[in-house]
Parts: sequence; structure tokens; C-alpha cells
Amino acid sequence: MREPTYKYAIEIFWSEEDGCFVACVPDLENCAAWGMSYEEALAQTHVAIRADLRSREKFGEEIPEPTPRVLV
Repeated sequence: MREPTYKYAIEIFWSEEDGCFVACVPDLENCAAWGMSYEEALAQTHVAIRADLRSREKFGEEIPEPTPRVLV
């Protein structure tokens, strides 16, 4: 798998309510995915990010810069 060119943070958590892992991209509003495993949720999130960015490009919408994050 090749390294993605985007650098957005992805938050992944287990949703008891949904019975699956949910992955959200805070910098891209409404960009999320899910999977039955952590790895599947992560892979589906990469698909969602690419689709979100293509859509923004097609419709001339601004592409947000990734928010810098630092471990303290």
C-alpha cells in the first residue's frame, strides 16, 4: 500500500451502539467510515478521504489544511 499524500488525523473508536469501529476525520466535516475491525475502519476512512477531496476539487470547494498535532 502506498503512503497517502494527505496528512489528516483519523480518530477511530469502538461504537457499542453501532457494533463496529467508527473512524472520523475531524478536519473534513462529515467525513467518516466504519468497519468490523480497526484495520477495516482505517482502510475505509482512506477511501472516504479520497472521495471527499475529489468532490471538493470537482465543485471548487476549499480543501482544508490538516490541523497540526503535537504529542506532549
